[in-house]
Amino acid sequence: MGRRGLYFTIAGSLTAAAFALAAWAAPGARFADKSANAIPVDVELVIAVDVSYSMDPEEQALQREGYVQALTSREFMQALREGSHGKVAITYFEWAGEFDQKIIMPWRLIEGPESADSVAAEIARAPYRRASRTSISGGLIFAKPLFDHSGYRGMRRVIDVSGDGANNAGPLIVPTRDDVLAAGITINGLPIMLKRPMRGTMDIENLDVYYEDCVIGGPGAFVVPIHERKQFIEATRTKLVLEISGRQPEPRVIPASSQAPRISCTIGEQMWRDRWGGYDFR
Repeated sequence: MGRRGLYFTIAGSLTAAAFALAAWAAPGARFADKSANAIPVDVELVIAVDVSYSMDPEEQALQREGYVQALTSREFMQALREGSHGKVAITYFEWAGEFDQKIIMPWRLIEGPESADSVAAEIARAPYRRASRTSISGGLIFAKPLFDHSGYRGMRRVIDVSGDGANNAGPLIVPTRDDVLAAGITINGLPIMLKRPMRGTMDIENLDVYYEDCVIGGPGAFVVPIHERKQFIEATRTKLVLEISGRQPEPRVIPASSQAPRISCTIGEQMWRDRWGGYDFR
């Protein structure tokens, strides 16, 4: 299978126990919330969802429906039960520009079907919104400290980033990503690739490669790309199950931190400067 044939292959993945041990032993990995009353969980998961104007209303609805259905799926419940604690903590926020992030759902504990249904319903009833620019770096900066006082002590900490474009606002993506990884947090990606890049737009053709080389990282990091609208729900469910269980698709994706990048990680910033000129990306 090629590097881009990641989609939904789970067979041959690492077991949850083995992966948790690897994450525990990883350099810099540590529990963020060290308070005495923090609840032990298998995973602390931050879901970071793109709501920039490049995401049309149908894509937004499909993206959210994917998470709602994933949280109530049989596969998710099975992965939850197989964890050491049988509990996960999840928070969900939307992002667009450098300083445009909004928490839709604060930290919630899922420990069975009832709590999963409650979390799914809370996400589903939130109003939709859209905003300008695509700052993946801004989203990661916002996400990182969310673990510090979450009230949970996760064996793994994961940021799940979904979006349909390259970073074109805020700090450069690679140093921002590396700062998050240094805290022992894994970043996974759900690049949405439904539109063919058009001349004069800021879309890029190989968004999955960009996510692999420039956005994701950490123990077991992976990308699940979406090329068709009908893949939204299945892809989101598969990605969420992999994150909860501590597994990963085969073959494993190795991000740019350990191989030569295949795409410029400043492509979004370069395209914005070429189009508008003079913007200062710090």
